[in-house]
Amino acid sequence: MGEREMIELIRARDERGAEELLRRFGALIRYVIAPILPDERDREDCLAEVLMRIWDGIGGYDPERGSWRAYITAAARNAALNRARAERVQAAGLPDGVSTQPGPEEAVIAAEEIDELRRAIAALPPGERALIYRKYYYRQTTSQIASELGLSPRAVEGRLYRIKKRLGAALGGERNG
Repeated sequence: MGEREMIELIRARDERGAEELLRRFGALIRYVIAPILPDERDREDCLAEVLMRIWDGIGGYDPERGSWRAYITAAARNAALNRARAERVQAAGLPDGVSTQPGPEEAVIAAEEIDELRRAIAALPPGERALIYRKYYYRQTTSQIASELGLSPRAVEGRLYRIKKRLGAALGGERNG
């Protein structure tokens, strides 16, 4: 079954599309959420949540904006981060009704900083950009990156350090991180 057929089956609410999604992309989804959620039960719950998000949100998929694989990857990452965030809030024991969201001014400043950072990352060479995404977007461990790239963990750390220094300079000074 091709990708387009799978998408059309999901759009038509045919469960064969969901089965094919899990069969073909289950390993990718697990790969994306594993570094974010250390507990196996959380990962399995998150996998189910990702599949439901894709099933329910298929109308939001636009092939003009990105590939099917990128759509699935983003859905997996976002679901895992939301789950991890919710667990941190619960572990912190904040009372119900207490917001952990920034105020309007902080949100605008944060959005501007994120846009600036995205532009700086987009200007990096592809290999460096991929390294930054693996470490900070997909939250892979240094040892996992090193193993998959055939490098030592120290070499990966050194490259990340140099890239972060250049990003800091491009953004107008040193930044924490």
